[in-house]
Amino acid sequence: MLFSLMFAGLVAFSTAPQAQTSPGTAATIDASAPDVLIRTMADDILRSVKADPQVKAGNIHRITQLVDEKLLPYADFQRTTRLALGRYWRQATPAQQKEISKQFEMLLIHTYAGATAKVSDQTVDVKPLRAAADATDVVVRTEVTNQGRPYEVDYRLAKTPNGWRIYDVNVLGAWLIEAYRQQFASVIAQQGIDGLLNFLTERNRQLATGAISPASAAAMPAPR
Repeated sequence: MLFSLMFAGLVAFSTAPQAQTSPGTAATIDASAPDVLIRTMADDILRSVKADPQVKAGNIHRITQLVDEKLLPYADFQRTTRLALGRYWRQATPAQQKEISKQFEMLLIHTYAGATAKVSDQTVDVKPLRAAADATDVVVRTEVTNQGRPYEVDYRLAKTPNGWRIYDVNVLGAWLIEAYRQQFASVIAQQGIDGLLNFLTERNRQLATGAISPASAAAMPAPR
């Protein structure tokens, strides 16, 4: 399942009981430690999802607003896009880099928006953080149990001058960046950087109009 994979994972993660904050109280996001960031952000996002029927229903506009407010300040999406493009990132102009990041983010929003409607009875086990005290890149591992079936949702975070930032997500053994790196490379090999940008833009248009399903967009085969 970064942005929206992050979001889907955070929504699932946040269904674990949170004892620190009473109902109706806004959560304080703490980016001083990676596991604390995931926990406090998840709690804040869940409260927002539960309070907004449009978000729960998968309304793209409202989900985008929620992401802009709650998730993007604590995610390094440009890093995500840069790593997904690999060596091709340096071939893109600054304007192309910016637009590809924007379109990639929107693709994930459209593809995984439905995850917000699935918040129900999940429980979460946050694994002990295994990292050196001076580590600047870590993985926070969690296990989400949904209807008795466990699956892993892990987060990769980097330490920045402003605190820890999320840049990759692993669901069921598949890391987001690794999966999209292969797909992006396939498109670029055929049509170049502009071809990837056009492809992402067209996919978002098709998703917005219902011309293709989110499941079809997730596969992202190279155009012919």
